[in-house]
Amino acid sequence: MFILSLTYVKPPEEADRLMEPHMEWVKQGYDTGMFLASGRKIPRTGGVILARGERADIEAFVAADPFSVHGVADYEITEVALTRTADGLDRLKE
Repeated sequence: MFILSLTYVKPPEEADRLMEPHMEWVKQGYDTGMFLASGRKIPRTGGVILARGERADIEAFVAADPFSVHGVADYEITEVALTRTADGLDRLKE
């Protein structure tokens, strides 16, 4: 599993301008089964996505995010080997 932590490097107004295409990109991530959960950071400085798959595929997909393409956000990709989850979250260990 991977934690994708994105941090805005431009003003929030730039992120707002690209939010619709970014959310379409997020939808594609869910449609392919790569994304498991996502949401905004509080305070609003970026977001976090839980993803699964091959690192190279995830890196390539992240590079296609409109936020990445237009330099609005930087991504930190962290791989996590989960060994335990709460009941009902076993899928996260796949």
